Amino acid sequence: MGDMNYGRIRAKVRRQVGLWGGQRLSSHIVEPQRCLPMPSIFDPSRLLVIAGPCLVESAGVIQRVADGVAEACDGLPVTLVLKGSYRKANRTSATSFEGIGDELALTLLAKAGERIGAPTLTDIHADDEAAIAASYVDVLQIPAFLSRQTSLLRAAAETGKTVNIKKGQFMAPDDMAKAAQKIGDRRKRDVWLTERGTSFGYHDLVVDFRGIVTMKQTGHPVIFDATHSVQRPSVGAQSGGAPEFIPTLACAAAAAGVDGLFIETHPNPAKALSDAATQLPLRKFRDLLRRVVDHWALAR
Repeated sequence: MGDMNYGRIRAKVRRQVGLWGGQRLSSHIVEPQRCLPMPSIFDPSRLLVIAGPCLVESAGVIQRVADGVAEACDGLPVTLVLKGSYRKANRTSATSFEGIGDELALTLLAKAGERIGAPTLTDIHADDEAAIAASYVDVLQIPAFLSRQTSLLRAAAETGKTVNIKKGQFMAPDDMAKAAQKIGDRRKRDVWLTERGTSFGYHDLVVDFRGIVTMKQTGHPVIFDATHSVQRPSVGAQSGGAPEFIPTLACAAAAAGVDGLFIETHPNPAKALSDAATQLPLRKFRDLLRRVVDHWALAR
């Protein structure tokens, strides 16, 4: 997972762990403040791999996935970042599961990352969540639907954490340079841009791999989201997907020169509480990653 022993510089705002039930993060918990800058996670000599379940469903799921992806990355020229959402704020249906409680999920994610020695990533949805989430994780992710939200991007930047901006399904690749500029004066290697497909009519996405080349011209690391790119948004009560295309798209992106791969994986996707139609079975993660690394190495 890398030669560097990644030490976290935690913000002083972190609360003591307690019993939160279903509480959500709110601005009264901590005062937003600028945190100390983290060491850079991105290493251009290694493939960045952001992997984990869509949602932190339970301690068992996040620990099992963390152990599985860490084992798969062992011995490969990759830098692993463990990901997991603490709450799914953008669901197709009002009845869809949103989460186990924000602080509990963030704590479980942080502990799983510490267990395997990997930095962690989660997405934020509102300005006042940035400093709070930053006290638990190492990378803040801006969801695709919020990728133009200026105040959210600035709030993420104020934490001093690495920021991963998902490209909106409605955005052209060159628009991502404008989104990155909203982060402000930051090292380019600490602001990542992620391709996750473009809307193609109704209920479908396509990937234009020319966009990877365009986004790389910004100088920021470019990542390909292989699981959300096969999504079929809002088909029925939950979004559907075509996971059989994950390997093809992931290898194509590696051959196109991406700097990183984003992939959601679950021990049993059919029983996942979010994005069941697009998560890669954990048992298939190792073989796929090795194929992707081979393509990435050839493209260098």
